[in-house]
Amino acid sequence: MVVLRERNGPEVLMLRRDESLTVAGGAWVFPGGRIDPADAPDGDLESAARRAAVREAQEEAGLELDPGRLVRWSHWTPPERQGRRFTTAFFCTVTDGLERVVVDDGEIREHRWARPADLIVGRDSGEVSLTPPTYITLVQLGGHDSAGAALEHAAAGPPEHFSTRIAVDGDEWIALYHGDVAYEAAATGPPSVELLHGDGPRHRLTMGPTWDYQRSGDPRSTAGGSGAEDGRGRD
Repeated sequence: MVVLRERNGPEVLMLRRDESLTVAGGAWVFPGGRIDPADAPDGDLESAARRAAVREAQEEAGLELDPGRLVRWSHWTPPERQGRRFTTAFFCTVTDGLERVVVDDGEIREHRWARPADLIVGRDSGEVSLTPPTYITLVQLGGHDSAGAALEHAAAGPPEHFSTRIAVDGDEWIALYHGDVAYEAAATGPPSVELLHGDGPRHRLTMGPTWDYQRSGDPRSTAGGSGAEDGRGRD
């Protein structure tokens, strides 16, 4: 649940997860969590995801959000690996930012409102820990002059689906996304270094001492599709 407020440009609500948690322990994240059975009384997955996003924002940060005002921002499926993996819907909304944020002090230890660019700098300086989907979303948000403009952008087209594939270049891990020159080759294993550095479009997050998100062309023209074809279900 990407919660924005306007402060001479967009600020986003971030929560720090407890260090002991198995998944993203210590990371700064957006409010969120899994869909519970009670969120899906009618079996409609989209409605269930909206209910879950609102419920988790209330449980983790004490926010009362209107599910009818949520706009789908993106969709994420992690790389294939042993065990379970979870596909994730990102929603966006804008608040006046006057609500009191109250974290549960269990799973969530603290919160902050911050400009996306400051969080990106903080990740490279070691001040904050971010996951790749969070980092890329912050990069996207930083391209908008206002919280309202970010919401309008999200509402203007279908949500983009990021289905991650992994490459390795020396000591750097690279997350590859649809449209990258090496993306299709990575479906059967890590692509060659020659292909990674070859001519062609880029859509990747290079994760070394600093992180670098590269994207060629028009984001709307390389959207990742929808439905079962692109792995939108839960494995």
